[in-house]
Amino acid sequence: MNTEVFTQEARNEMWGHPKGLYVCFFTELWERFSFYGMKFLLVLYLTKYHLFTDAEGLDVLGAYAGMVYAIPVIGGMLADRYLGPRKAVLFGGILLVIGHLLMAVEGEQAAIVDGVVTQDLAALNVFYLALAFIILGVGFLKPNISTIVGKLYSAEDPRRDSGFTIFYMGINIGSFTATLLCGWLGETYGWGYGFGAAGIGMLFGLIFFLKGQKFLYGHADPDDPEKLKKKVLGPLNVEWTIYLVSLMSLALIWFVVQREAWVHSGQWVLLALAAGFMMFYAFMKSTPVERSRILVLIVLIASTIVFWALFEQAGASMTLFADRVMERTAFGIEFKASQFGSLNAGFIILLAPVFAWLWVWLSKRNLEPSTPAKFGLGLIQAGLGFGALVLGASMPEASGKVAMIWLVLAYLLHTTGELALSPVGLSAVTKLAPSKIVGFSMGTWFLATALSETLATRLSKFAAFDGDAEETLTMTEQVAKYTELFDFLMWLGIGAGVFMLIITPILKKGMKGIH
Repeated sequence: MNTEVFTQEARNEMWGHPKGLYVCFFTELWERFSFYGMKFLLVLYLTKYHLFTDAEGLDVLGAYAGMVYAIPVIGGMLADRYLGPRKAVLFGGILLVIGHLLMAVEGEQAAIVDGVVTQDLAALNVFYLALAFIILGVGFLKPNISTIVGKLYSAEDPRRDSGFTIFYMGINIGSFTATLLCGWLGETYGWGYGFGAAGIGMLFGLIFFLKGQKFLYGHADPDDPEKLKKKVLGPLNVEWTIYLVSLMSLALIWFVVQREAWVHSGQWVLLALAAGFMMFYAFMKSTPVERSRILVLIVLIASTIVFWALFEQAGASMTLFADRVMERTAFGIEFKASQFGSLNAGFIILLAPVFAWLWVWLSKRNLEPSTPAKFGLGLIQAGLGFGALVLGASMPEASGKVAMIWLVLAYLLHTTGELALSPVGLSAVTKLAPSKIVGFSMGTWFLATALSETLATRLSKFAAFDGDAEETLTMTEQVAKYTELFDFLMWLGIGAGVFMLIITPILKKGMKGIH
């Protein structure tokens, strides 16, 4: 869109930014509210209400989270090629509302009869269908709402970074409030209340986006609207065919989300193919400088698998740890295990401006760490977060439980690690990948994140309880089981981080002038 149109739109700004930014801000705020509102309840709901074993509950979480981070690659491609971001976000939002509201269907609570667990299978099938709707909805909404934000600014607009910062704050405000509110409702009044609140939040987001479409000024519309009108399946045009095929895919997603091994194997295959293509492009289609940068990017992407496998313990082993062996009462208030997930978003809101200032301050003094060094520091901090839990477990309170301050410290260290690695990593993809495969490289980045989700839950299973083991093990034995896992994760993070720091000079040289 030309500069004249952008100038015309300047008359419809609010607080120095396009009004469309705030449409995206509140849409994403409520989408993240719904997403995180159910994420930290998921394992607790399955293990405490439907009486899944820890391993069974973690398998569902791993399959769900792994697909949530993989499907957006397809949703982004369909929006780029056909739908445009606005239609994709609307379709995704509708799917999310349906999925989150279906999550409120609890059914009958499972019971143990003559030593056998009896479950409400009909309710569980509705639950898996709800997950399928959410996975598909995130796939269409998540990648494209960010794209709309970028399209609201011209390439030369100095407000772009500031706009994305405001948008990013919306993500974390939604995450912070949802984890506190939905977690409290779900664990206090009933799981359906927590999941239902998440669904109502997404409904607010969808309504807000519908009402605010006029402030997008056509930036998020399809590039070639006529392409969508072409007939492909009898009377159905391209657009409605996409919607129909997507809805039909719900059956496949419903089936696969119950089979974590399929998801995990598929992730390895796709990631291997993606890495193979990047290697092929590096050696067959690139200049020597591009080849060197691609190889560095592959190493950086591989290191993120370790980081996110540690970081995503938050919704898995760390939530179960908080529920079972942590003293959750402070200042006369008993906090719910699921509410501790809000600490990450809360720390990001507080510390993101500090890190942004810190990198600029260090850069002016030629002291800013290089991108590979930041990756190494992020990994070390993730490891140290588990070190805090190991230290806390060695000093239990009189009840035998671990003081909550150690979990707070773990979340703090994980958040500072995230701020050192995640924003820098996304930027590195756009700088290191040749222009012709930037989108593909970004998709590979998120595919690696998807793999880390299933790896995270598989690692969590090393501290999983079998059925009534929680009742038969003493508090000391339960703490010891989690400590063994966290000790391993501590050394994994620190070891991977130190390795990254050791090879930083090689990677920095391979980046060919990119910091």
